[in-house]
Amino acid sequence: MTQVQTAIRTTYFSIAGNTILAILKGLAGYFGNSYALIADAIESTTDIFSSFLVLFGIKYSSRPPDKNHPYGHGRAEPLITFLVVGFLITSAVIIIYESINNIATPHGLPKVWTLFVLIPLILWKEISYRLVMKKAKEINSSSLKADAWHHRSDAITSITALIGISIALYFGKGFETADDWAALFASFFILYNCYKIFRPALGEIMDEHLYDDLVEEIRKVSLTVEGIVDTEKCYIRKVGMKYHVDLHAAVDATISVKKGHDIAHKLIDVLKDNIPQLGHVLIHIEPND
Repeated sequence: MTQVQTAIRTTYFSIAGNTILAILKGLAGYFGNSYALIADAIESTTDIFSSFLVLFGIKYSSRPPDKNHPYGHGRAEPLITFLVVGFLITSAVIIIYESINNIATPHGLPKVWTLFVLIPLILWKEISYRLVMKKAKEINSSSLKADAWHHRSDAITSITALIGISIALYFGKGFETADDWAALFASFFILYNCYKIFRPALGEIMDEHLYDDLVEEIRKVSLTVEGIVDTEKCYIRKVGMKYHVDLHAAVDATISVKKGHDIAHKLIDVLKDNIPQLGHVLIHIEPND
């Protein structure tokens, strides 16, 4: 299965899971008199739309290079990540606003049975986070990592809802708003996660150097190619799920231009064979004086 196929299947998994959970949480929150659960349902609903954005970004960024985009369309992926962060921020702001309104408005205690709805949901969202994050790391997808963090933040908001409902039920009258305070706390955790998702995507757009381990691997593989004496500058930029490389490689200064050209092409082939996540590789041949 290709990287793109893996990403698409994983995103469909997220969409299906979030749709089911949004419905369950919304119904449980409404009939169980729990705003923390309703807030949780709001976040799951925004997760559905953000997952569709991730799906679009993955499909678009996987388009092959063309005349106007010689390096491909991979930059679409971090741009989609920014939109996903926007959805997360929107859901957090909605939850903050509604939580404050509910804290100021007298209301009854949540129902006991809402606790038994939350526990399996928390376990499922944490499992979903781990599955999606594993796939995201395997294929180097920033937007899929953002999608994974949606699952983790959803699990956290569910945990805070569980705590809030438990406090409200245990202490009874006078603690009805514990549920709403839990939702408010969860919204700030969501905003914190927004930064954690946004920062790596921004670094990707700005070609920030974060790939020392990959540089070291490229240098080691390069020295296995006959004719390569040493490596000098090595620049890496991440575009979509691939890494584009500019590498200066040193060869014997006395060989012909054609020989140096052949060694460069051999080096490209060896690098791509040994490091599948590499995309465009540009080799600059230097004379070893």
